Amino acid sequence: MGDFNLALVIVAIVVCVIVFIFNVYLLINYQHPDDKNQAYFPKFVVVFGLTVAAISILMLPADVANRQACRHAIYNGACNLTLPMKDLWIAVYIIDAVLVFFIIPFAMFYYEGDQDKSVAKRVKSALLWVITTAIVCALVIGILYGLVGKVDISVRHLSSTTANFPSSFQLSNSQPCIGNGARQCSAFLTNASSEKKWTMRTTFPEYVVALATIVGSVLFVIFGGVGIASLPLGLIFSFIRRPKAVITRSQYIKEATELGKKARELKKSADALHQEERSGSKGRKWRKNVKSVEKELLHLEEDVKLLEEMYPQGEKAETAWALTVLGYLAKLVLGILGLIVSIAWIAHIIIYLLVDPPLSPFLNEVFIKLDDVWGLLGTAAFTFFCFYLLLAVVAGAMMLGLRLVFITIHPMKWGGTLMNSFLFNVGLILLCSISVIQFCSTAFGYYAQATAAQEIFGHTLQSLRGIKYLYKYNVFQIAFVVLAGLTLVLYAAFGWRRKKPTGRFQLSS
Repeated sequence: MGDFNLALVIVAIVVCVIVFIFNVYLLINYQHPDDKNQAYFPKFVVVFGLTVAAISILMLPADVANRQACRHAIYNGACNLTLPMKDLWIAVYIIDAVLVFFIIPFAMFYYEGDQDKSVAKRVKSALLWVITTAIVCALVIGILYGLVGKVDISVRHLSSTTANFPSSFQLSNSQPCIGNGARQCSAFLTNASSEKKWTMRTTFPEYVVALATIVGSVLFVIFGGVGIASLPLGLIFSFIRRPKAVITRSQYIKEATELGKKARELKKSADALHQEERSGSKGRKWRKNVKSVEKELLHLEEDVKLLEEMYPQGEKAETAWALTVLGYLAKLVLGILGLIVSIAWIAHIIIYLLVDPPLSPFLNEVFIKLDDVWGLLGTAAFTFFCFYLLLAVVAGAMMLGLRLVFITIHPMKWGGTLMNSFLFNVGLILLCSISVIQFCSTAFGYYAQATAAQEIFGHTLQSLRGIKYLYKYNVFQIAFVVLAGLTLVLYAAFGWRRKKPTGRFQLSS
């Protein structure tokens, strides 16, 4: 039992419990008052999904620590008393895929079903949608697995001659091998023609993880590339647009009257859309108008919040204003720190991933040196950089949802988040968490070397037939950097100016 890392097992159990409790806390404080004491199944899915997403991110640092448990073994295969990380990875990501493609859609269809229908009819309608999705997904995955579910690994036949065992060893860079020959190992002198393709069929669970990773990578590149620039810039520009002083009572009444007028227009438009929904005329124009109303409603809520900040009321008005000022200062500090992290991420991708050979290990060396200072310091920094990518994904989804009408907006608001918004964001986080792990295991390959994650997301994924070219030519990394750069330029030039709500909608009827 010398190699068994009992401390790692205890830490893993404690962290899982803490993550579960924290997610329950988030649900309680973010949920909308209309969802209290009801919608228990969607709430369970939200807590469970957030827990799986958080644990999947934390598993990569655990995988690194698990590898350290075998440091005294002659080779990793000789150490079998640590956590079975490969089996745990497969289990977590199969659960992830089931949640994203089946359970969360069912919960959303059920929650958003017509409230006038009975529970049985809503369940039946949701099941029909999910079963149809399951059949299509099963057919697509099964056909792809049968046709191209193989890995092509390049291998080269190596051979060498024997030599008498020397009485003393004098090995160096100039003489890496025993003998008085060409000062090179003859096994490394084989011809390139000896290289062959070793083809084998991957396991079905690994193939499901690979396909989910591809789907998640597309979303991750789009939302993450936009969010890694807009997240820190949004906080900084929020400080720049902050209210500079308290307005007068007359100004407050004038602005409040104008906002009340816009609120009445919004209510009238929402009632008309609801009437169209009841009549069954839900076409493309209706859906476009619904998203326009959602967008205008978010802008109106922002205006109301800003007006309340500029004219605090009550007995503790001065205290409220002081907290508002401190809040914007905190946003400035977090924005600057986030900008530094974003720049570090982009620089690391370019230096370590896009340049061949890499110019420097960069952040890999930083984490290793932090581990030398204190055992968990490098792991904590490594975990923070992975979580930051997930935050960037959510920020990018919110920004594109506000700018582009064809993306449904699902904002997360303290004390005002409906379960369908919760479920949407949890599904997005779960789907992108697979890609975040794959991205981090590649970007920090030097720090996370010889881990089970690298075996799954490195060798297997990057050797899958048809998929390997996306990773061979760094398609996702290049797209991520390009989108981040474009967002940085466009957001700095135009993104800080928010359009005012128009209050006008083209109704179908």
